[in-house]
Amino acid sequence: MTTRTERLDGLPFTRKHRKLLLGSGVGWALDAMDVGLISFVMAALAVHWSLSPTELSWIGSIGFVGMAIGAALGGLLADKIGRRQVFAATLLIYGLATGAAALSTGIAMLIVLRFIVGLGLGAELPVASTLVSEFAPRRIRGRVVVILEGFWAVGWIMAALIGYFVVPVGDDGWRWALAIGVVPAAYALVVRFGLPESVRYLESKGRVDEAERIVRDYEASAGVAPPAAPSGPSASAPAHAGADGATPSHAGAASASAGAALASPAESAESIWSARLRKRTAALWVVWFGINFSYYGAFIWLPSLLVSQGFDLVKSFGYTLIITLAQLPGYAVAAWLIEIWGRRVTLAVFLTGSAVAAGLFGLADSPATIIAAGMALSFFNLGAWGALYAIGPELYPTSTRGSGTGAAAAFGRIASIIAPMLVPLLLDLGDTVMVFGVFAAAFVVAALAAFTLPERKGYALEDT
Repeated sequence: MTTRTERLDGLPFTRKHRKLLLGSGVGWALDAMDVGLISFVMAALAVHWSLSPTELSWIGSIGFVGMAIGAALGGLLADKIGRRQVFAATLLIYGLATGAAALSTGIAMLIVLRFIVGLGLGAELPVASTLVSEFAPRRIRGRVVVILEGFWAVGWIMAALIGYFVVPVGDDGWRWALAIGVVPAAYALVVRFGLPESVRYLESKGRVDEAERIVRDYEASAGVAPPAAPSGPSASAPAHAGADGATPSHAGAASASAGAALASPAESAESIWSARLRKRTAALWVVWFGINFSYYGAFIWLPSLLVSQGFDLVKSFGYTLIITLAQLPGYAVAAWLIEIWGRRVTLAVFLTGSAVAAGLFGLADSPATIIAAGMALSFFNLGAWGALYAIGPELYPTSTRGSGTGAAAAFGRIASIIAPMLVPLLLDLGDTVMVFGVFAAAFVVAALAAFTLPERKGYALEDT
């Protein structure tokens, strides 16, 4: 008997998949817009509130404290109450908190609200990627998740446009910029009522009728006739063959162990630190730490660093906007390569390119070289992010997929907390060469860890 997940895996990419990708992607873009906006707000507040670098570093870092907690809690909740429910709740939390932050009367109030914003932001990203990966056809799953991550560039470009056109208009320009962040609160309703719940999650909770109905909707969208009788529960992939326990999917093989899938979620759940999973978990955590450290350390401070080098507010925002545009082709190339080279090689190559670009940015000393090196950093760094989000959900079975990706994201957020606070110290010890040299080293370590991850191209997602 063909399982429901095998039926989903075998479908072509349909309008239903497109709707899910677009719906999740808009949420992802709104998330990125919020994260990007704070970098422009920091540069503006340095001028309007006369804040010190240390105070600015707290504004930049506190959101990531919330993101670390949110990522861990969001992943756990996604495995308990569902991917869609958590996705909608996170949008609501950070949308309302961002709008409230626009009314901040001082740095203390802004810091508290940015922490709450971070709770929502941190939980949303791993949950959205998990939901999309569990619906995407197996042969193009990696590409679909990279395209989802590509919406991050759209959101960051939106932030750069708001930063360029709205933030500099006056002393309250930053308030109007944050007020735009209320949009996710309204979009939460679209997510809650417009997107499907994960079939794998529904089956793990015994809600097989709902799961069957969703699969049949997707089959109808593809013009594929459903089976005469409903499928049995999806089962785990074969337990042997392949590196690090990873095994390719063969039609009908999963259904051979259908009895195992009938075990309760508590009985079938596997720890992310089990003997089979701990090597990949450790490597994934290292990659998440390195990429978070360098990305947020660089891009949260980028407008402020340009201002400190003598560029005025408008010009520094303009340079940041140009640099940000290079994120889009970075995602596009990663989405193409990930189904050709595979997840592991694509991730490692883009991390290596990020290291080289970070070193060149630290040495740049003219507008032309700053823009060129910055665009290279955007290209490689965001391509690496796309590959990372594609590979993460594929490393874990359904029962721990949300918590596994969420835990890795939470660990990475520790780096995003540290990095913005470390920049002023590194500037005191040296200059931008020192700052970006450290970022380059973190990318190298992440690239080495990426090479140790199992390759999951062409493999089915594990159900138990």
